[in-house]
Amino acid sequence: MIPLKYNVRNLRVRWKTTLMTVLGTGLVVWSSCILFGLVEGLEHSLKVSGDPLDLIILRKGSSSETTGGFITATADEILNLSGIARDASGQALAAKELLNIPIATRTDGSTTNIIIRGVQPASRGLRPDFKIVAGRDFELGKGECIVSRSLSRRFRGAEIGGLLYFGEKEQYRVVGLFTAGGSAAESEVWCDLKDLEHNTGRDGSVSCVQLRAASSPDYNRLQQTLNDDPRFKLAAIPESVYFESQSRSSLFLKAAGTMIAILLTLGAMFSAANTMFAAVSARTREIGTMRAIGFSQFDILISFMGESLILCLMGGALGLLATIPLNALTYETSNLSNFASVSVSFRFGPLVAGVAIAMTLAMGLFGGMFPALRAVRLDVISALREL
Repeated sequence: MIPLKYNVRNLRVRWKTTLMTVLGTGLVVWSSCILFGLVEGLEHSLKVSGDPLDLIILRKGSSSETTGGFITATADEILNLSGIARDASGQALAAKELLNIPIATRTDGSTTNIIIRGVQPASRGLRPDFKIVAGRDFELGKGECIVSRSLSRRFRGAEIGGLLYFGEKEQYRVVGLFTAGGSAAESEVWCDLKDLEHNTGRDGSVSCVQLRAASSPDYNRLQQTLNDDPRFKLAAIPESVYFESQSRSSLFLKAAGTMIAILLTLGAMFSAANTMFAAVSARTREIGTMRAIGFSQFDILISFMGESLILCLMGGALGLLATIPLNALTYETSNLSNFASVSVSFRFGPLVAGVAIAMTLAMGLFGGMFPALRAVRLDVISALREL
């Protein structure tokens, strides 16, 4: 077997072509990791939003909160059902919520839809790891709001003390910033339910009711009651199921990302193959000498494919390292069901790592295969005569 240091020394001697190939491969891996990191971040934000014992109650036939509204009187009856979990202070973990999706202005002057959610105190306990990280919580009935930390950097007036203005009748003073464990709530502005009802003229209706059952038996009973009882006839949807259906908006990104990654990988394969073909042409006499002193065709095949793999692995490692700083960044996309702004944190997880490893191996193996086959097919006598 040809020693590995032979390949390493050859890569070092041809440092210019080695560097260009490594940088090109790294750029390909980095670009694909960005796409799949966005997809994984979007799917994570929806996945962590649903607790196993949480139900979201909508009007029957509705697929989202924007079309799932029903009257407040029915919502009040739901809040009084038995079997609802309670927090440490004894407050029932159930809340009426109202959504509005007005147009907001970004800091760069462009506009987009944004979710304003009118909430009750129990709404905070229904979100994973909800906490105020700057400022304070809003006070009821005072036209105040809190925004997620990621939104505060992207919209005009969203900083603490700023004024979010959505027309003549709807405006809120920002008094605090919150985080919610990377869940979908971090794409929203929260205000008092009564303030939102007053500002939008939607008194007497809610978009949904969210609640947490005290136990699995209570969960099943509540779901059956809400679905079948003539008083309600609503759709009590497990939150995990609801957010899974919302995650379908990521399918387009995943499909597009996969297609782009394949095309980029094919391009990088040609780049690696071109580098290795040049290496084979420049080392014809070396190959002939190795054959003459006893190295087999298989040894030479493995040596050249191994060199190609080393080259691409260095590029893949560089691309992966370049994605690490992106973990601290938040990107903006749109929810395809309501076209509202969605904040997504880049996630360097199993999906991203798997894509990077698969691309690197494909580029190294297939990019080096044909040059390696050419090397082993060289005639020993002719190769030794090369100058």
